Amino acid sequence: MERLCESSGHLKESTNVHLNEFANEGLRTLCLAMKDITEDYYLEWRKRFKEAATSLDDREGKLDEVYEEIEQDLVLLGATAVEDKLQDGVPETIENLHKADIKLWVLTGDKQETAINIGYSCRLLTEDFNEVFVLDANTEEEAKESVVNALHKIRETVGIKGKDELEGVDEDEVSVQSKDFDDVKDVYSFALIVTGACLAYALDPTVEEIFLEAACYCKTVICCRVTPLQKAQVVDLVKRHKKAVTLAIGDGANDVSMIKAAHIGIGISGQEGMQAVLSSDFSFAQFRFLERLLLVHGRWSYYRLCKFMAYFFYKNFAFTLMHFWFAFFCGFSAMSVYDEWFITVYNIFFTSMPVLSMGIFDKDVSEKMCIRFPELYKPGQENKFFNYYVFGSSLFQGAVTSIVIFFIPYGAFAEDIYPDGLSAQAQTLFGCMLATILIFVVNFKIALDTSTWNVFSHILTWGSILFYWLFIFLVYCDPLYPIFNAAFTYVGSATMMSHLPTFWFALILVITILILPVAGKRSILSDITPTLTDKVRILEREEKKKQKKQAVELKGIRRPGAVRPGSIRRDSHRRGSKRPASARSGYAFAHQHGFGDMILSGVNMRIKKDKENGKNGSPAESNNKRNGGRKGSNERNADTRLKSSVSSGGVDIKV
Repeated sequence: MERLCESSGHLKESTNVHLNEFANEGLRTLCLAMKDITEDYYLEWRKRFKEAATSLDDREGKLDEVYEEIEQDLVLLGATAVEDKLQDGVPETIENLHKADIKLWVLTGDKQETAINIGYSCRLLTEDFNEVFVLDANTEEEAKESVVNALHKIRETVGIKGKDELEGVDEDEVSVQSKDFDDVKDVYSFALIVTGACLAYALDPTVEEIFLEAACYCKTVICCRVTPLQKAQVVDLVKRHKKAVTLAIGDGANDVSMIKAAHIGIGISGQEGMQAVLSSDFSFAQFRFLERLLLVHGRWSYYRLCKFMAYFFYKNFAFTLMHFWFAFFCGFSAMSVYDEWFITVYNIFFTSMPVLSMGIFDKDVSEKMCIRFPELYKPGQENKFFNYYVFGSSLFQGAVTSIVIFFIPYGAFAEDIYPDGLSAQAQTLFGCMLATILIFVVNFKIALDTSTWNVFSHILTWGSILFYWLFIFLVYCDPLYPIFNAAFTYVGSATMMSHLPTFWFALILVITILILPVAGKRSILSDITPTLTDKVRILEREEKKKQKKQAVELKGIRRPGAVRPGSIRRDSHRRGSKRPASARSGYAFAHQHGFGDMILSGVNMRIKKDKENGKNGSPAESNNKRNGGRKGSNERNADTRLKSSVSSGGVDIKV
């Protein structure tokens, strides 16, 4: 409005009123203005515009000056308003992201009223907020004062003390609420709404940290009337001062700078063009797909990667440290306890396929449960699946595994002999046994770590053990020894090892010592202190059992109008009958019309009045008596058909 000429003053006031009305209804507004210029002025301006556009020094600044020159003394024509409806699933998606403890900041160019209405419609803002702070200052001093006041009010409400207030206070006198906001963030909820003019001063280096701290205490932050450059500056502010991963999502060209500034950029392909999609890392057509991207695929990816890395360190430490233990017995001569070929293919064939299968297919809970319980996303934010403790635990387990695998077979074979009386103490035999037990233990360990089993998991896990047996019996056999010029020095070790009962005893003992305690510990912890994942998995298992039980119960129920296999009506269709059998009659001779009307009318029906009449009954009744009082099959079918057909019409009649 500041670019309008003085002649538009009478229209400016009424247009502002209309703009506020449109914004309160949540409409997207646009002002239209014009300016009459001469052809000579335009040609001169276009020349300056081309010079600024082709300048190699400060191109954007020169273009702004040229734009500012021509966009003056405009004549206001009016304003337009269009309804920008939310896409399907936006409120539900935002609500689930909030439950997952994901901070949502809205950076938009809409008016303040429009942004607030959109915030309420998509559940970014609710009536449950303790307070909604609106920062709309137009000067630097007012902006700084409003930011500081908002921060102080949040601290005062929650009970958080600043660093200056905690100086000289006894540690016992400081409450838990005054130390950590995470303990009370579920109790208090705030929202912050900032205009573009106030945001320009809030991003000043002297104020930006105060503004960021106040914004981080808020559950929702809405920045309205912001420029594309300010969007990128807000994203960069969070990246510089917070150890957080930023994700920017937009659908227009004005969101490109924000998408590029964030760690992860997502473009929505829609009516705004393809600029955002071309500049993004991921793209999809609906905002609601963000829920599945983060809560399902993002969580699964983090979960699989953490398990992959923890197991990778474990199996390689267990493999490598046995060289260290063997060095004490070979005089630190750098002699290898394994065969050279085993060392070469250990990480290529014997242990790589199962861990890759786990890293691709494994999932602790289904996608339905990931969306149903967004809180499952929180452990990833706290780095609970992989941290220094998990890394140290993997190294410790690998060291313990190497000790058990090395020293138990060493003690078992200390004085062992073959059935023919020869000594079983040989370095090649001992190395082959260590390698075999190691392959069994690490593959059993990953089988224990796998949460979801499928065809690939079974094939790659158990196939790795089978492939190892084929490898040692083929490579360490006698025919290959002269062919490859003694390249395989462990010839005959696999055969001799398999003939020793001590080897099988050591194999079972080592697996029991290393695998059974881990399985027992996990089972006990899941019962005593179950995590949210454990509870969700139990719930999912119970629901599957109920579904299977219901499916079994429904197998014996026939749909209305369905025909039993082998029935006369079905057979009549199969034989190519010209006249289809009627579904209204259940008699064996299948008349075209049923007998319901005739039976209800009472025609040809005899009712027993007393026992004397029963003795002098009809031939049909006598026939029933001769049959022991049993009805014929045709009559039973007729009664059954009558009851079912009449009951389906809303009347229940028994004959």
